[in-house]
Amino acid sequence: MFTMIRNLTLAHKIWITISLAIIGTIFFSYILSNYFYEKYYVENVRKTLQEEGSQLATNYNGGEITDQLIDQINWYNQMSEPEVLLITNPRELSACLPFDIDYESYIDEEDRERLLRGEHISKIGYEQKMGHQILGVIIPLLDGNRLEGIVYLYTPLANITDMINDITNLWIPVAILFVILSILLGRKIITTLIKPLKQLEQAAQHMSMGNYTERVEITTNDEIGKLAQAFNDMACAIAKEDERKKEFLANVSHELRTPISYVKGYSEAIVDGVVKKQEDIQRYLKLIHREAARMQRLVHDLLDLSKLESSVYNLTKVPLVFSQLIEESLAIYEPILLESEISLNMMLDPEIIIYADEDRIEQIIHNLIDNAIHYTEKGGNISVQLKKAKNNQCELIISDTGIGMDEKHLNQLGERFYRINKARTRKDGGTGLGLAIVKQIVVAHNGNISFYSKVGEGTQVHIAFQVLTN
Repeated sequence: MFTMIRNLTLAHKIWITISLAIIGTIFFSYILSNYFYEKYYVENVRKTLQEEGSQLATNYNGGEITDQLIDQINWYNQMSEPEVLLITNPRELSACLPFDIDYESYIDEEDRERLLRGEHISKIGYEQKMGHQILGVIIPLLDGNRLEGIVYLYTPLANITDMINDITNLWIPVAILFVILSILLGRKIITTLIKPLKQLEQAAQHMSMGNYTERVEITTNDEIGKLAQAFNDMACAIAKEDERKKEFLANVSHELRTPISYVKGYSEAIVDGVVKKQEDIQRYLKLIHREAARMQRLVHDLLDLSKLESSVYNLTKVPLVFSQLIEESLAIYEPILLESEISLNMMLDPEIIIYADEDRIEQIIHNLIDNAIHYTEKGGNISVQLKKAKNNQCELIISDTGIGMDEKHLNQLGERFYRINKARTRKDGGTGLGLAIVKQIVVAHNGNISFYSKVGEGTQVHIAFQVLTN
């Protein structure tokens, strides 16, 4: 059963749901009609008979039932719609009725006790000759503690089926027309609702086969339209990520191709005996060692970046005196700066404390200083400034007087393998992963990084971190 339902199409499920809803509505209407019939119609008739009987009973003042009272009730019987009988011997009620009904119409002992207490009694039964149910009400005529007689009022109840039959001739054609219109209109509505879902299904199948250009037409602003929009956004994101993956693989292949070719060529020259002089062999071995180190750095940076981009990487955060960490990190650059004839200026606020991973923050400083030294010519200047900023933050600014760059490149700094010089020569820069690693470390510390640069005037890197407060 469940397997069959699961294999149905959405259109079939909607039709089944609508059909069950219609059947349920009809059944509920039937139950509700009977309830109101019993609750309001029958109760209203019973109340009316009781009021009429009680009014007639007020003409009885005790003692024997007089001919005058009998004449009054007979006259009322002729004038009123319900039948009214005055019975002086309640035990002979069934013999006084002009027809037989399918219940014990005489007054039994229990009824007699109720009548003696002044209560009204009502009974319902079916009368064959009339073809209707009969509602009867018995009103006692009491003389003290003695039951002298009863006023019996009865009337046929209208059958609810009769009322339905009166409108059947009109209802059937209208119902048939309604069903036809429902089929035609319902089919159109369901087709309209299902169409974008079918498009989604087809587009998802195409995407599963590697076609990420598929898009779904958005025709509505409802939930299905929002689903289609979400699907298109997802498709764009996947397509972009696929392009990034392809670009990443191409970049890795490009970066590895040169050192691998060098290592292979130099090693073959040594193995094949092409290079025989000892000094040439040593030079070739140094080149092999340099290229192997280059591949090692590339693989290390890739692994580092992969860890930082994953959500499972855990930082070991501790309170750090930021200025002290900066000074210790820059100490190793003194010989390089002297050799490059580049001056270094530091303006550091010693009171700034941050909660961060010491090794990763030191990695940020090294990568940025390496870039600054690489792109700054002899006689240039590098400035490192640490100061307090707004919103309980601190700002680290590393600026140089290097060659700078065009502003169009600033938004792409920090992307994997992005380099300004597309020639990708080792002279112009490294693998393009250093700033990507810096950006990921800053993000992992809930910080912000921004770049400012002009061609020929140098570059500034601004990094903001939250300051640790007491």
